[in-house]
Amino acid sequence: MEIRPILSALMRSKTGAILVAVQVAISLAILANALYIVNVRQAVAARPTGVAAENDIFYVNVQNMDRGGHQRQLAEQKRQAALLRALPGAMSVAQTSQAVLSRSGNITSVSAKRGQATPSAEVSTYFSPDSLLKTYGLQLVEGRDFRPDEVPEIDDDVDDTYPKVLILTRLAAQKIWPGETSFVGKTLYKGTGDNDPELRVVGIVERLQTQGAQVKPRGEYSALLPARLTGRRDSLMYAVRAEPGQRDRLMQEAAQAIRTSTTDRLLVTTDTLEQHRQERYRADRGLSWMLIAVSTLLLLVTASGIVGIASLWVTQRRKQIGVRRALGARRVDILRYFLTENFMISSVGVACGVLLALGLNQLLVSQLEMARLPPGYLLAGALVFWLLGVGAVYGPAWRAASISPATATRST
Repeated sequence: MEIRPILSALMRSKTGAILVAVQVAISLAILANALYIVNVRQAVAARPTGVAAENDIFYVNVQNMDRGGHQRQLAEQKRQAALLRALPGAMSVAQTSQAVLSRSGNITSVSAKRGQATPSAEVSTYFSPDSLLKTYGLQLVEGRDFRPDEVPEIDDDVDDTYPKVLILTRLAAQKIWPGETSFVGKTLYKGTGDNDPELRVVGIVERLQTQGAQVKPRGEYSALLPARLTGRRDSLMYAVRAEPGQRDRLMQEAAQAIRTSTTDRLLVTTDTLEQHRQERYRADRGLSWMLIAVSTLLLLVTASGIVGIASLWVTQRRKQIGVRRALGARRVDILRYFLTENFMISSVGVACGVLLALGLNQLLVSQLEMARLPPGYLLAGALVFWLLGVGAVYGPAWRAASISPATATRST
């Protein structure tokens, strides 16, 4: 089929063709970037925390209104932990200062050298007198777990003692000592002051997300520190790993056991790591669904626009179609004419859309620190709109091809 007659016809109806091309360009630019954002957000929400069996982990939070002094608090912590360990179905229990993905906890500055002007990293600090490695099932890639003699008992009200050892995640260690491959035995410092505590690395775990689970690598800048803390803490938290399938039952039994084990006034609540994940990524899921809905609406609006313009052209060209049919044009020729015409318009829109998508992505990169749009999304978007154009115009094109020559030539 010759392209010149199609171009000639389009030049006489420029407005409709331009509108369709602009619609395709804008829709492609938005669709490609929206789907990329959705994919990035879904990948972020699916990141592993480092915990071996997330669905088996839950937390028991205990707030004691009659907590007493240092020694009484120590005794209560040990008693409650022993009580939880004795429950049927409890595989491991560890007292912890904060929960993974909970969006609540502490971050501490650490330095590779004493007296640095700026810290080497900001790490999320998990204090525990027990083995979080065991309870969480963390993957130890270098070194060892803490020994019992390395766990100080610290009264936050009067004691400025700090742990002497710590375990880091691999990413945190690489941030503190760039270019190094082995970290056990290295020394770092809490803060940047000349008298800040010194800590020695005794182990490296592959991964443990922070309580905030930031999007970039700092979301895995975590440190485990051995300590049993008392003082002005609002509540105690115990991480419990249940046997597979026993979590929900054990949660109820754990809370009831803590409440009935003492006459103290206690506020006991439970939640799960799964709930923390849901809450942490609620906004990401909402954004993803919103962008999917917007993309779907764009596709429907674009398809409707193509159908409307094609139907208008068929109506306007009924007499021309009839003349062509009377001169021997087959139905397939008429059908191919409209499909080719729409493909040309869509191609112009796709070309402009690719440029517009790159410009929009550059804006997102500069303002929101997003990564650059991979070429695959542009290719996929171009293919979608080419197919959409062909599919949307097929109905009007088939009606045009079905026009009777006699009927068409009698129309005015």
